[in-house]
Order: sequence, then C-alpha cells, then structure tokens
Amino acid sequence: MKRPFHAIQRVLPPILLGALFALVLTTGCSTAMTGPHTQLGEGDVARNTFPLKFKMHNFGAYCFNAKECKVLYAGMYHVRKDENETSPPPLPDYLNRMSASTIAIDNFPPPAIVTWRSMDGAYHEANIDIGTIFKDQRILHHVPEDQIPVETAAFDAANIILVVNDRTISVYMKTTIYLNKPRNPSNPLSNTSHEITSAYSRTY
Repeated sequence: MKRPFHAIQRVLPPILLGALFALVLTTGCSTAMTGPHTQLGEGDVARNTFPLKFKMHNFGAYCFNAKECKVLYAGMYHVRKDENETSPPPLPDYLNRMSASTIAIDNFPPPAIVTWRSMDGAYHEANIDIGTIFKDQRILHHVPEDQIPVETAAFDAANIILVVNDRTISVYMKTTIYLNKPRNPSNPLSNTSHEITSAYSRTY
C-alpha cells in the first residue's frame, strides 16, 4: 500500500490529496456503522409483545400538605425539604403536571425511603418498594391491545411518580401509549393516549 500511495502523493496537489483521504475515511466509517435493519437482518422488524413491559423506568416524587418531606430513591434525594418547611396543597390538575425527571433507572433499586410530618405534626417514615409494586414490570394503561401498534413504538417511557399528600402516599405510572390510528381522523396528532394509572396508595 505504501508505493501506490506515494505515487498518488507525487501526482495530486495537496488539496485534492486531502479530499481523497477524507473520502476514504468516510467510506470506511459508513461500512463499519450498522443501522436497525442491518442489526436485525434485512427485512426483519422488531415486534412488540403484550402485555407491554419495561426494563428501566423514570422516577419523580412530589410532596403536598406535608412538612420536612424527604424522598430518597436510587441513591439520590428527589425531594428534600428543610426542617419546618411545609409543602403547599396540590393544584386541581396536579396529576397532569407531574413528571419523572430522573431517567433510565434500571429495574429495581432498593425501596424508596420517605420521611415527613403530616399537617397535624405527626412524624412518619415509610419504605415504598417500587420493585414489589411493579413486580411484573408491566406498563399500566387502559388502551385495548388491538389499538396498539405491533411493529412500531408502543409507548414512550415508564414514568413512576410517588406522591406524599398529608398522611397518604400514592404511586402512579404515567406514560403515553401510541395508537394504530388517530382517534380523530381529522386530527393526525390524536394517535396517542396519555395515561395516568394509580398503582399503590396507603394512608398512615
């Protein structure tokens, strides 16, 4: 390879030589990279299986009507209120506003540790085992399976949200399910269902 390259180097101007070298590098990289079809095999399609399941999840936590509220999960505090700090009541549409801001947590860390004082001043501590609540790793939703695509994305993420409200702890799953076709034929953006499902609740 050395002699042909040096022969080309003597004949081509430096600017053309640089362009030729870049083309060789680009061609080499493109053959090394693989797309979805080459990974699966030509013509193969990844198919969804039912019930829908998740291997990792996003997590978020919120406190309302509580004092000194703290939520520790997956090695970090998701809520950490100071001593004597009181969380306000929830807004009427708070469930729609909630999100799970910590993403891509492998199933499942040890239980969430929640400590707080209810509005009457009583101290509470609870271990909420997310792995037990979602032991079957199923995506919770209300969409019939025959309305969910089989060969394209079926849901956006498994968002698990823990809520403390006075003496009650609740856990929800929030996700978006993709549909085979728009629910409103005149609105192509109606091909999703935004789902919020209660998975656990306990009053202390």
